Amino acid sequence: MKNPYYPLTMKDDACPIMLGQSQQHVVAGVQALLVHAGRACIPAVDNALVVVLERSRIVGLTLICAATLSACAVGPDYKVPTTDAGPVFVNANTPEFSVQGVDVAWWKLFEDKALIQLVDQTVQHNRDLQIARANLREARALYMDAGLNLAPIVSSHANYTDQKRSAGAMNNLSFAPRDLKLYNIGFDAFWEVDFFGRVRRNVEASSDEVDAQEASLRDLGVSLIAEVARNYFELRGLQNQLTTAKKNAENQAKTLEITQVRLENGRGTELDTSRATAQLDSTLAIIPPLENGIYQAMHRLSVLTGQFPGALTQKLSKSAPLPKIPKTIHIGQPAELLRRRPDIRIAERTLAAATARIGVATADLFPRVTFVGTLSLEASTFSGIGAARSDAYSLGPKISWAALDLGHVYARIKAADARAEASLAQYEQTVLSALEETENALVNYNRARIRRGLLTSAATASERAHELAHLRFAEGISDFLTVLDTELRLLQDQDRLAQSETATATALVALYKALGGGWESNLDAGKTD
Repeated sequence: MKNPYYPLTMKDDACPIMLGQSQQHVVAGVQALLVHAGRACIPAVDNALVVVLERSRIVGLTLICAATLSACAVGPDYKVPTTDAGPVFVNANTPEFSVQGVDVAWWKLFEDKALIQLVDQTVQHNRDLQIARANLREARALYMDAGLNLAPIVSSHANYTDQKRSAGAMNNLSFAPRDLKLYNIGFDAFWEVDFFGRVRRNVEASSDEVDAQEASLRDLGVSLIAEVARNYFELRGLQNQLTTAKKNAENQAKTLEITQVRLENGRGTELDTSRATAQLDSTLAIIPPLENGIYQAMHRLSVLTGQFPGALTQKLSKSAPLPKIPKTIHIGQPAELLRRRPDIRIAERTLAAATARIGVATADLFPRVTFVGTLSLEASTFSGIGAARSDAYSLGPKISWAALDLGHVYARIKAADARAEASLAQYEQTVLSALEETENALVNYNRARIRRGLLTSAATASERAHELAHLRFAEGISDFLTVLDTELRLLQDQDRLAQSETATATALVALYKALGGGWESNLDAGKTD
């Protein structure tokens, strides 16, 4: 990033200032600015103001400079970094992907009422989202507070003083009373004339931080919606695996019964019975871990929706198939991704705020001019407040300047510049990571679909082989070991298929999350439509 303060330029091209590295050059620059400001603004001042300026040259010159420099702000002006993400995604060259548009409310495409309700409840009641909304309100309040510094700050006061001076102090002031009582009530005003944009740059940074908080809220919303969908699909997948395991256990129990009957009739062997028993027990041992996973998924969904664990157990415990996956996935283009992903927005707004903070630090190179005024009523008795000749006021400018401490100012400028450079690098890294995550998600989903198709064929073939093995065993053509082998193969293939269906659905969720899907939802208001 280019050094922002050598040479230093103002926001308005009509207000240039050049700074050297010595304090003398700084002083010369300020003097040149005041002369330039006066010459630029005097023709535009009306006759009435000229009369006032003639009576008070100091105040008049200050007001002239304020008018001239109201649009000037030192420090670099922020520009959004340009990033060439390419025209299309590298791994989007398969038929299931479309670059036309983007699926924003993607969870609704599965047409699953339970999933849609879970997402709605999460957006409305999730505690992490409530924290993020509170943080956003805080950022907005701080922005409002910073913006109010552009206007005069007015406060009220009421004082009572009862003072008695020592006789020694009043030795030569016999005409003055030793006792003094004073009642004072009125208003105080303070206004920093933002010559060099310190206040405006601070407001600009606060505005950028509000934008970053809004993006943080949406980033959290995207992550939570994806987590809800992933846990929901895993729940349904585990329920399908449990159904498969129980069904296979029933078939294996029937096989065990056949071997026991054959053994009693003298046609079978104890070896066949032991093998059948072992296979059934192994299948039954699969069930407890699946049930454990099911309960954990339901508990997690309960907490995500802002409820106590177990609140959704009755509603979700009934097994249901995984929702159908959309045939076409609308992924858009990389350039749209950069505008859509909230984490990129966070990094970009953080960079903007850091750039504005350079201007805040740079403004300390110049004098800070403030007007301080007081309008009050004073009297020695309370009843005298408001009486004739009880009014009092004071008004005058105050100029403060770190002329003898510019080394600290330059150090703060360099620190602000370094933070901006770090923010720029962070932004660029966020863009690269977002593109990487999206490309990986595209590949993962595509390969998950391919694997699911192959396992579907394998499960169908295993089921047919299992049927034939039982027929051949009943007819005495095949031995019992073949039956057990086909039963084991059927269980494995059906379980792998159930896992693959879950993996395909969760891979699609990861893809939608990588694409930033859901960020346009009205998360600030707790709605998803």
